Amino acid sequence: MDTGEFNAMICQKCGQETFLPFRCQYCGGYFCSEHRLPENHGCPQMAQARLPKDQAPPVMVQERKPNEYTYVSLKPTQRQFHFSSKEIGHLALATILVVGVGLSLFFASTTNGDYLLIALSIAAFTASFLLHEIAHKIVAQKHGLWAEFRLTLMGAILTLFSIFLPWVKFISPGAVMVAGGADRKTMGKIAVAGPATNIVLATIFSVATAVLPSHALDFAVIAFFNAWIAVFNLIPFGIFDGLKVFVWDKRVWVLTFAASAVLMTYLAIVLFSPIS
Repeated sequence: MDTGEFNAMICQKCGQETFLPFRCQYCGGYFCSEHRLPENHGCPQMAQARLPKDQAPPVMVQERKPNEYTYVSLKPTQRQFHFSSKEIGHLALATILVVGVGLSLFFASTTNGDYLLIALSIAAFTASFLLHEIAHKIVAQKHGLWAEFRLTLMGAILTLFSIFLPWVKFISPGAVMVAGGADRKTMGKIAVAGPATNIVLATIFSVATAVLPSHALDFAVIAFFNAWIAVFNLIPFGIFDGLKVFVWDKRVWVLTFAASAVLMTYLAIVLFSPIS
């Protein structure tokens, strides 16, 4: 699941994770100690950097306390939605892992031999994960922040192991890393985008269970999975999305958490009620 990726700061030049990034006063980017200087990260505002000191723009200082991030409002530096080649590679590997989990889940639960339906179900299952992460990315980049998906070692290992575990599935091969300055409102909007996407998907597949009753069980499994992702990520604790949403706007948190909880309860009844 999605676990607090927004607190991670990584160098926009080399991608190295750093807990104390340096912010370039000219382009507004965040970099590690090795690439903090304008000439080391290919600053697009190099002309300003080379101006005499009395003509250089003022420096914005971002104070930090131990184990605490202070978000500041900055002028957006990037609005174009795009994927880097490195990010595409990480997404490809994450997709393979998630497809593996989907295969293990649907082959274990499906006995009617409808392989086309299994393939469509796995595609929907995988899309649920990808769309959650991409929603975070779209909103972050819309607000001018740097945002890219990255695999995490522990998450990838746990996801791989869950392929071979019966009915115990852990899907968290990675997360969207975000760098840049943002206030609580912006962070809350980025955080809620992922669970909101899963709520929409859960609603769509819930409707499909009624429209196509012959495949109601398959649709209900996908819908339940999406509702569960939303509920899990909206827990208002620690590094989960829910805490950022709760801090930003408690009304938004209540609305989204209640919607996902109601959907999950309804779908649990559909899945686990005895067939008459």
